[in-house]
Amino acid sequence: MTEIDLARVRAETRGCEDVIHFNNAGASLPPMQVADHLYAYLRDEEVKGGYETADMRRDELEHFYVAVARLLNAAPEEIAFVENATRAWDMAFYAFPLQPGDRILTTVAEYGSNLIAYLQQARKTGAELVVVPNDAHGQIDLDQLEALIDERVKLISISHIPTGGGLVNPAAEVGRIARKHGIPYLLDACQSAGQVPLDVEQLGCDMLSVTGRKYLRGPRGTGFLYVRKNWIERLEPPLLDQHAADLIDGEKFVIRPDARRFENWERFFAGQAALGTAVDYAMEIGLEAIQERVFALAATLRAGMAEIPDIRVTDEGAVKCGIVTFQHDRLGCRDVKVALGQQGINVSTSSGPGMKLSYMARGLEAGLVRASVHYYNSEPELERFLSVLRTL
Repeated sequence: MTEIDLARVRAETRGCEDVIHFNNAGASLPPMQVADHLYAYLRDEEVKGGYETADMRRDELEHFYVAVARLLNAAPEEIAFVENATRAWDMAFYAFPLQPGDRILTTVAEYGSNLIAYLQQARKTGAELVVVPNDAHGQIDLDQLEALIDERVKLISISHIPTGGGLVNPAAEVGRIARKHGIPYLLDACQSAGQVPLDVEQLGCDMLSVTGRKYLRGPRGTGFLYVRKNWIERLEPPLLDQHAADLIDGEKFVIRPDARRFENWERFFAGQAALGTAVDYAMEIGLEAIQERVFALAATLRAGMAEIPDIRVTDEGAVKCGIVTFQHDRLGCRDVKVALGQQGINVSTSSGPGMKLSYMARGLEAGLVRASVHYYNSEPELERFLSVLRTL
């Protein structure tokens, strides 16, 4: 495994000069290669025109599909550019033709927006949402998952790395169960892409949704959807336009046969080109090396926080990722965030909607502080963070 050149990646991350950025699960600091690509594309749009720039930079836009396919061990025709992970996930989920009595299996730690979608479709179609219990580690219980599977189950849908709590769900093990029983499997990889290696063949997922702004270090307003070849033409997107389908005459249209049926014609073209560069950058660094460093930094942070009075780490999982959540016994999460911000340290807070079922199950009534590290963060930054926490 290639060791990450920390001096290089920090030099290529301009934001490292000004802040300690522990909000990578919200939006990472992009490397200069990504930012410069985005700026250059937008400048061309400014002086040459949007349509003209897209024509001129067609190869860069097409490279996005090749780069993402390489990231996921997929084919370019299985990739769609979508403006964010939630919309990418929606385009896959809402394409499923659910009927009364059908069941969707998900997890206690599922993302709040996904839960809303499940409940909306259950209300509309008469389908049923079933939440698989956790095991002792707080992750999806694989034995319980398999025990719940019968002819009524039409979809297994989980978040790989939930938005708060450190947890890494055993996504590949879930995939093996889904394949064994022939059940389609939708994986929300919003927080895992760019933090851990993702191989759709090993994961066994049929659909996977990702955002660009988090651990991939791409622009905001970017994301993508992977749909396995044998599922593409079985799913009719909930929204279509003249990019996703061809109008034959006044009564007929034909939906395109690749994953771009899930796209819109109008999109953030500059973001698409720059996201391709972000994926290239992550692949150059190496996802195995990234995971090793991110997980190690987070483990160091948890160990240091465990020694600070008034701080309680609230993470779960047999395997823990780069997202560290905690509470202060005497201060609210917002107060902690503001105090850290005054010292040039970025964190975020979570009041519960993003992991509603998990927070309810754990009795977490007050909000949490979320510190999420990335490979470009340094050990001195961890020490600075812990030093400030000790003074609160």
